[in-house]
Amino acid sequence: MGLWHVFYADWQMECCGTPFSVGDEVSWPLLLLDAGEVFGGGWHDQLTKITGPVEDVDGVRVVREETGLTVALGGDPDDDEDRRPMPGDRIRSVGILSVERHGARWPQVAGRVRAVQVLTQAYTETAPGSRSWEPVAGQRRLRTVERCPKWFTDADAERADGQGRRWRKPGVVVTLEVPGTDSWLSYAVREARGIPQRDPEPGAETQDLPEAALMALLETLSTTTPPPDARPKRRHGRTKAHHR
Repeated sequence: MGLWHVFYADWQMECCGTPFSVGDEVSWPLLLLDAGEVFGGGWHDQLTKITGPVEDVDGVRVVREETGLTVALGGDPDDDEDRRPMPGDRIRSVGILSVERHGARWPQVAGRVRAVQVLTQAYTETAPGSRSWEPVAGQRRLRTVERCPKWFTDADAERADGQGRRWRKPGVVVTLEVPGTDSWLSYAVREARGIPQRDPEPGAETQDLPEAALMALLETLSTTTPPPDARPKRRHGRTKAHHR
């Protein structure tokens, strides 16, 4: 069974999603996004490699990943130049897996939730005082939780060197265990646990591994900075929570 990092956006959850907990069985339509276009890029451990043949499913380009995962490819067929790979092509692509519940339909991926991490992303003003915000590439934090929230909140804006900065919680990163598949992440977990990589038994990387132990191991494999503990902070004589 392969482990896959999947991004579930706040607006997807708030619109029509159902909150889930670690250990739940879920079924989601997955879309592979260009990592450079997700919050400015700068992703590392959350990347996914997909290799396999391309098919057309009702106008959607779908890849049947060679180890068993089925995902749709991003790209707009109505663009002046359709740059999507053609059916029959065999591709190798690296990106961010995401849950996509709107628009076209394609086969869903069923699996078990093994970890949930709330994503906190840094944003900065496009220009001082502009009140227009853009994500800062690579400046994000992950916090492990037991359950995905239904609603997400933003932190207060801050100012540093005249430039506005704020932190948003734009969704969660889920570790999904999918039967009959294998992945970069599974390889990393096997390596960390000292499990031989040659012809591994399916699911060996998580066999007899409690949920808490797996979540702790995933944290050690991540280069994303964990959020600091919340501490009271004095401002103008009033106590104000420190926002992550």
